[in-house]
Amino acid sequence: MRTYAIVLLSQTAGARFTPIVLAGCVSAAGVSYMSLPPAKAQAVDYNAVKQDIKALIEQDAEQRGDGTSLAGTLVRLAWHASGTYCKSTKDGGSCGATMRFDPEASWGANAGLGAARSALEPIKAKYPGLSYGDLWTLAGSVAIAEMGGPTITWRPGRTDSDKPTKVPDGQLPDADKGDIGKTIDHIRAIFGRMGFSDREMVALIGAHAVGRCHTDASGYWGPWTFAETTFSNEYFRLLVEGGPWTVKRTHEGKPWTGPLQFEDPTGKLMMLPTDMAMIWDKEFRQISEEYAKDEDLFFKDFSEAWKKLIELGVTFPSTASGLTNLINRIRALFGFGAK
Repeated sequence: MRTYAIVLLSQTAGARFTPIVLAGCVSAAGVSYMSLPPAKAQAVDYNAVKQDIKALIEQDAEQRGDGTSLAGTLVRLAWHASGTYCKSTKDGGSCGATMRFDPEASWGANAGLGAARSALEPIKAKYPGLSYGDLWTLAGSVAIAEMGGPTITWRPGRTDSDKPTKVPDGQLPDADKGDIGKTIDHIRAIFGRMGFSDREMVALIGAHAVGRCHTDASGYWGPWTFAETTFSNEYFRLLVEGGPWTVKRTHEGKPWTGPLQFEDPTGKLMMLPTDMAMIWDKEFRQISEEYAKDEDLFFKDFSEAWKKLIELGVTFPSTASGLTNLINRIRALFGFGAK
């Protein structure tokens, strides 16, 4: 899905022309939605938004007081809002922010993200001109830097839909496909659908350096590293040099009844089957070993892949060619030839 702005000229008294800007998203099927903003668009101070996101993360951490943080969930929110994109159909992605509606909000892959969306609502209310798509992707990008990760190059321009997504469930990565080979193939299919290379896939999965799994959300349990609020290459170092990683059999002295996951010798850290694929697959392992040894390389590759992820399906209003394409689509809808 692509975002565009159309400038129309409305004649007013005195033969003056007033520009009217319509913004919308376009998929392979045509114009998905269009919106007419208020007569006077409200400017957004994105630096102020960033500061408010930082304050939210800090205040939430203080309230929790247990060493956990909302930051990791904000990263996951941005990831899942963007990761529905399909390069062949041009549908999905952060444009539209359709996770606000069911069925997307209730997908199993998005379990637990309602809390992050709710936490950001006061910021959205404070800046009426700020789109949800921009807010969510900016929040995830700010959270990465706040946790010690790379600074992400981010730009605004996403518009929001007032309709649910038409993208089917199953566009986001599953933790396990029940077989080593199928799990590896699944990773390449999901990320490949978005247009990512093996290196970009591994870099993005490295975001598992932060956060943890919760049994009441995904069914899995535990953090990937001992520093779950620090963005680093520790995830790769533990995968490659830690372990041995063995199938989890018990939990707090009782038999483990959850889905298949792996644990380190302490039983305090976990890896999903998709994480283990980073060392099971020859190509994935080679890249993982590079990142385990070189954090600067990981940060560089991750920041580039992350920027690509959160911009999938978004054509920013300043892109003249995108505007031309949209005008041609509209002309075609009304039976006029493209110019």
